[in-house]
Amino acid sequence: MILLSYLLLGIAILSEVFGSTMLKLSNGFTRILPVAGVIAGFGLAFYLLSISLKTLPLGVVYATWSGCGTILTVAVGILFFKEKMNKQGIAGIFLLIIGLVLLNS
Repeated sequence: MILLSYLLLGIAILSEVFGSTMLKLSNGFTRILPVAGVIAGFGLAFYLLSISLKTLPLGVVYATWSGCGTILTVAVGILFFKEKMNKQGIAGIFLLIIGLVLLNS
């Protein structure tokens, strides 16, 4: 059951990253298809997050969801939107990864 909860958490993270990406593409909620993607992505993310919370501790779930979501969203920004990353940003991502490993061990 724990493994399934982490799998659902992983899908929730990917859904949140999808929703965030669609939010960028929605152009201030003026483009209907990306707006539908925002609603679907975040809707699925919160639903799956709520299911994983039945088994996993709130602090671990939320920290993992927000931390991994942040890291993946930064990666999407760099890869697809040509956003830049400075040394402080790289250090922040590194610290997030360390924190997530420690929290989940």
